[in-house]
Amino acid sequence: MKRFLSITVLFLSFTARAQYQYTSNFHIGLCYPISTHGLYARDYSNNFSTHALVGVSANENAFCASGISNIVYGNAKGLIASGVSNHIGGSVRGVAAGGFMNIIRLQTRGMQAAGFMNISGSVRGAQLAGFANITHGSINGLQGAGFINITTGQIRGTQLAGYINIAHNIRGLQLGGYFNKADTVNTQISGFINVAKVAKVQMSGFMNIADSCDYPIGLINIIKKGEKAIGLSIDANKTVMASFRSGGRVLYGIVGLGYNYKDPNIDLYAFEAGLGAHFYISKNVRLNVEATSTSFTDITDDIFLTSTIRALPTVFIGKHIELFAGPAINSVQTEYATGETISGHYLWSDRSWGYFNGIYISGYAGLQYKF
Repeated sequence: MKRFLSITVLFLSFTARAQYQYTSNFHIGLCYPISTHGLYARDYSNNFSTHALVGVSANENAFCASGISNIVYGNAKGLIASGVSNHIGGSVRGVAAGGFMNIIRLQTRGMQAAGFMNISGSVRGAQLAGFANITHGSINGLQGAGFINITTGQIRGTQLAGYINIAHNIRGLQLGGYFNKADTVNTQISGFINVAKVAKVQMSGFMNIADSCDYPIGLINIIKKGEKAIGLSIDANKTVMASFRSGGRVLYGIVGLGYNYKDPNIDLYAFEAGLGAHFYISKNVRLNVEATSTSFTDITDDIFLTSTIRALPTVFIGKHIELFAGPAINSVQTEYATGETISGHYLWSDRSWGYFNGIYISGYAGLQYKF
């Protein structure tokens, strides 16, 4: 990232003057060097600048606007705006707004806003871009992009991207449509996967990976200081399930594959997904509360769906074996007779418009190997 940043501002670095000589209240022009400062425009520090196409200056102290681009070899304060791009060889204090891109070699204090991309040595404030934000330093506020945010420094606020967030240090929130990666983060939320060294909360549509996270919310959670277990269970309706549970000290995810033996004339397969929570009672005893959704199918058709909440007192046998058993309350939704007969004792049921809904209580028991 440093190399890319250096290349983009190289034209500023090798043409910069050792000392700026002039100050001016106004700088008006068409395109460098056709302006009120002519060929010497890059030696002027201006309070107000406006150009039809491209403006060039040493420093901008209050306002600068150009139809295409602004090229400032030193620092800019206040508002610097362009239809396409802003190129700042020093720092910005205020707002840099570009229709396409902002490139700031040193530090931005305030806001960078661009239709496509923002690049800055460091930021203290906010970056907003339609596609990408790239910065080397820390951001105390918001980094928001339509596709990707990359920060090699420290963020204490929020990273928000439509697809990917990457940060070495962050203490606030990472919100990405597909992927988040951080060192230390309070909360990560993504549509597919989160990766962190230390996180308090991770929430994803599929997987969370961390060295330490007590509250991962995902189907698969690979937590180095957490728990992973494979198990075998059976419920009162003769559904045998092989499951993988993974998570942190408190929350964990559940995925399972099974088979229902209740009707020998039907091959009924089960697919389970859900979330669970550990409640510690003693060193060798705890209560696991789980909420799952299970789809039963004969492969050719989706037969029916059950939603389950179960409370499972759990006993440890040694370091790796757990035994659990407890009650479960289930809700079934189906338009097939096979689903309706999954239980013979309903607390409540209703059949209307061709669909059956019912609530019943069952038992659930099993064992698992923790590793």
